[in-house]
Amino acid sequence: MALGFRQASSQVKKWTLEECINYAVTNNIELQRQKLLTKSAEVDLLKSRMDIVPSLNLGSDANLQFGRSVNPVDYSITFEKNFGNQYYLNSYMNVFNGFVTTNTIAANKFMVKAGLESEKIARNGLIVDILGQFYQILYAKGLENASKMQLDLSEWQLFRITKMVETGKEALSRQLEIESRVSADKLSYIIAQNTTSQAITTMKQMLQLQAGSDFDILLPDLDNILIPDITFNTDSVYAIATVVLPRLKEITYELNAAKKQYSATKGYISPRLTAQGSVFTGYYNVITASNASQDPFKTQLKNNNSQYVNLTLSIPLFNNYSTGRNIKKAKIKRDDTALKLELEKNNLYTEIENACLNYNRGKGEFAASVANLEYNKKSFSAVEKKFESGLVDVTDYSVAQTTLFTAQTEALRTKLQLIIRKLAIQLYSTGEYENLIMN
Repeated sequence: MALGFRQASSQVKKWTLEECINYAVTNNIELQRQKLLTKSAEVDLLKSRMDIVPSLNLGSDANLQFGRSVNPVDYSITFEKNFGNQYYLNSYMNVFNGFVTTNTIAANKFMVKAGLESEKIARNGLIVDILGQFYQILYAKGLENASKMQLDLSEWQLFRITKMVETGKEALSRQLEIESRVSADKLSYIIAQNTTSQAITTMKQMLQLQAGSDFDILLPDLDNILIPDITFNTDSVYAIATVVLPRLKEITYELNAAKKQYSATKGYISPRLTAQGSVFTGYYNVITASNASQDPFKTQLKNNNSQYVNLTLSIPLFNNYSTGRNIKKAKIKRDDTALKLELEKNNLYTEIENACLNYNRGKGEFAASVANLEYNKKSFSAVEKKFESGLVDVTDYSVAQTTLFTAQTEALRTKLQLIIRKLAIQLYSTGEYENLIMN
């Protein structure tokens, strides 16, 4: 829906709908937190991938011994004060673990994808809220303008009748009656102004603008926004929505992750084969003995070098039902996620069905409200002329004025409501908010 905007004349910057949306998407704290959750899932994915790579550790230790100890060179008992310094490099890896690692990697991949869809869901939810509040402001401003128009009409009639009373052409009671009408219209106008102010404040809070910031919206030219004569079919919209909507994609990815996590959990009942290797060397020095009889540092490091490789096969037999419990819980989570997806599809179909019905019905309401407005404009014009000619009293004039005001607000309400409903259906059909403000 392309919106034509009028130029702002006030010093206060007036925001277009697109500017409100872009600012909210960029600066909303909840969206930023959602992105951090996705980054956390990416870290989990990286960690699971690194589990395939062998671990590598380098270490060293030093010790000073007194009294009885073992000489690490010839393993003899000694009571000499001595110093030892060891260095080692070891590595460990899983050769086979029942495909736990590969299934965990696959599960984490799906969780990252689900996280990205969650970002879109949160973003689209925020956009829908901004759209709704934007049009709430439009409605409030429309009521304010209509109230001001009614007040201007009443004040004009009061001015006219006051002049006629001064010249003796009208009774004072007629002036008092119209003054009462002006007072009522002033009250309605003040209430409408306060409603507009509250709606603008709510939008400012939703955008999370800094305290003290001036804010107002740039009004679109609603007269140039055409309501297309189209009818939406529930099944057609739903067929598209099931493919493009992030709310279904998110749960689908979560279901795929749950399936992979279930397979990974079952892998813990499989035999495990691990490999380990190490390189070791060290230096030994008897402090109280003559250094001439001991090999130098470099020589000892070379001579004391040793290596080993180890393969370990572990077959789980009984672990206090720990693995069995984890397998059953993973299966329950998988089945629950599948039910969650079906429930979300049912809810989505209901929402789309109601949205399509409301839009299709709303077209009739809008057409009727426009026709009613045109009729009441003509009716009020006729009553106004009779009132100025003294053929009707203030009560009839006030009734006609109130009826016109009601017709104006109903025409505005039904049009804005129809626009909102159309935007909601477009969101179901595209899954992306950009289409809401560009089409």
